[in-house]
Amino acid sequence: MLNIGMIGMSPGNAHPYSWSAIINGEFDRERITEAGYPAVGDYLQANQDTLGIPGARVSHVWTQDLKISTDIARHSGISHVVEQMESMIGEIDAVILARDDPENHVYMAKPFLEAGIPLFIDKPLAFTWEDLAYFKDQHQSGKFLMSCSSMRYAQECRTIKTEIKALGPLHLVTAVGKKDWKKYGVHLLEALFATLDDPSPLWVQHVGEKDKDIVVIGFANGLKTTVHLFQDICGTFQLSFFGTNGWRLVEIKNSYAMFRDNLVEFIRSVESGASRLDFSKTKAIIQTVIGAQESFENGGKKFSLN
Repeated sequence: MLNIGMIGMSPGNAHPYSWSAIINGEFDRERITEAGYPAVGDYLQANQDTLGIPGARVSHVWTQDLKISTDIARHSGISHVVEQMESMIGEIDAVILARDDPENHVYMAKPFLEAGIPLFIDKPLAFTWEDLAYFKDQHQSGKFLMSCSSMRYAQECRTIKTEIKALGPLHLVTAVGKKDWKKYGVHLLEALFATLDDPSPLWVQHVGEKDKDIVVIGFANGLKTTVHLFQDICGTFQLSFFGTNGWRLVEIKNSYAMFRDNLVEFIRSVESGASRLDFSKTKAIIQTVIGAQESFENGGKKFSLN
C-alpha cells in the first residue's frame, strides 16, 4: 500500500478534498458543501461507486491552516494531520502538492525533492522562467517529478483523438474557456497539446487584453492554434478542430473522470519508479504559458520558444 501525503490548499481550489476522496474512497458530502464546494460533493456522490484507487491511500495531510487540514482529514478518511509538512518525510511514499498558485511550488516541493520522494505538482508547474529552470534541473538530476493539468486525461479529448484523422489535414484548432491565464491557460493548453499528440511549439503571441486573453500558437508542423480565455464568459471548456474534410467540437465536462485518471497515472508512475508523463511535454506547455504572459507584458510581441 502506497502512503501518500497531500499538501497545500489555495483559495477556490478544492483538490485536497476531492483528490483525497477519489484515492481513499471516502467523502462527507455535507462537510465539503459547508467548506464551500457543493459541486465537488455532487460529482463525488454521482461517482461514489468508482471512488477509491487500489494500492494507494492518502495517509497524511498538511495545509497552512490546521483547521482546514483537520476538515480535509475528516472528509476523506485521512489518518494523520501534521503541523509541519516536512514531518511527513519518512512516513509517506509519495506527495501530491495540491496548491494551484505556482509561486508557492518551489519552496513547497524542495524538501520532498531533496528527500527523493516522488512528487506530483498541481498545474501550472511554474509561471516564471526561474522556477521552471529549477524544476528542469531537478528532473535532469534524476528526481521524480510529475506535473500537468488533469485535462490531459479528459475522456472527451481521448474520444476526439480517434476521429481527428477523418477530418483530413487540420488547418485550425481553437480552444475556449473562462477565468485567468495564470491558472487556467494551462488547462486549455494541456487539452490541446495532448489531443494533438504534443506537437512542438515554435512561438506564441498574446493578442488579447487583461481578462480577455487571446493567444496564438505556431507549431513546428505548420499548424496554428488560438486559445481564448475570458474571465466573465459562461460556458464549458471547449476545443474545435477544423480540417479539410470536416470539423469537430469537444466540450470538456467530466471533471471527476479526468481527475481520477490523472491520479491513477501518478500512482502507476510511483509504482513503476518513474513518471509515465515525459517531463519534456510538461516543459513545452509551461514554456508556452510563460511565453504568452511575456508577450502580453511586451505589447503583444511574438515570443519565440526555440
